Amino acid sequence: MIAYIFGIVLFALGVCLSLALHEAGHMLTARAFGMKVRRFFVGYGPKLFSFKRNGTEYGLKAIPVGGFCDIAGMTTLDDRPGERPMFRFKTWQRTVVMATGPLTHFVLGFLILYTMAATMGLPNTTGKPVLGSVAGGAAETAGIRPGDTVLSVGGTQTPTWSEVVGTVRKQSGPTAIEVRRGDETLLFSVNIPQVNREGLGQVGTIGATVTTNFSYGPIEAISGAGAFTGQMFAQTWQKLVEFPQRVPALVSAIFGGERDPNTPISVVGASRLGGEAVAAGLWSVFLLMLAGLNFFLGVFNLLPLLPLDGGHIVVNWYERVRDSIRKLRGRAALGPVDYERLATVTLVLVMIGGALVTLTITADIVNPVRLT
Repeated sequence: MIAYIFGIVLFALGVCLSLALHEAGHMLTARAFGMKVRRFFVGYGPKLFSFKRNGTEYGLKAIPVGGFCDIAGMTTLDDRPGERPMFRFKTWQRTVVMATGPLTHFVLGFLILYTMAATMGLPNTTGKPVLGSVAGGAAETAGIRPGDTVLSVGGTQTPTWSEVVGTVRKQSGPTAIEVRRGDETLLFSVNIPQVNREGLGQVGTIGATVTTNFSYGPIEAISGAGAFTGQMFAQTWQKLVEFPQRVPALVSAIFGGERDPNTPISVVGASRLGGEAVAAGLWSVFLLMLAGLNFFLGVFNLLPLLPLDGGHIVVNWYERVRDSIRKLRGRAALGPVDYERLATVTLVLVMIGGALVTLTITADIVNPVRLT
């Protein structure tokens, strides 16, 4: 139980740190461009302490969830006398300031994956058909070695280990198996025997297993983490696309239905899973969850919707394109967008987002996703 609670607290602190660094990204770039940063706080709720330096109030609040960065004049609704508002700065500068927050999540996610790659290794989540062991079987007899990547079996392409197994089971006798070894592509003739497997009957086997975890040196870990980052980006985007169709299953789970592990989870649910991972000693799972959450936060914040960072970026470039077109037509620039006109749309999106967050948290409390 102590390890479980420790895991929950540790994961929650990791999320808090990620969100605080997100806001720090906004603050540092804003100050670099000469924008006025009024306040930078870590956490929400009652103020524990604060201090002022160079015109900015820094502080810590009681609830360690995220933080905020108050930049003067982010919109036309926040234009105070004596301050040079952010919306008066160049479009590319405002874009950099708004984009730096989400980008910190990508950097953090990559650093977590790099640390894993250089120490404990990265899991073979895509089922890449890299052989882990080849001992005492037909593959070893034919000259195939651990580390070889199986490209095809009997002329059939096998991009994943499950396809290798499925194709091998259908084979008997001499069979062509193509592998990649380093920079070489090699072709072996493997005499595949048929053996009896409980529940399957007679199936072909080559006496090899798949690599479940890839290990890297400090330099190789860069490319390994980079490739894994690409995989996680693809998975994150796919989950965002599928999110609307997962909502009915989430509602069903709240009212007693079986919880689909593919339904969205909140920070509450993720922290519980983090606690289970630590309690089970699965630190690789814990770190992968933290990296995945950072990639999700980065992608989500770049969506072109207000009040997200991506929404502000889109508004900034809409102003730029609109005024450029007007200039070509010999007309004067219109200046910043009136955010009062966008207030209704923003409020609706905030309400929808709040409802989805509430729904997900409720599901994670009454019917949580579990590791086992």
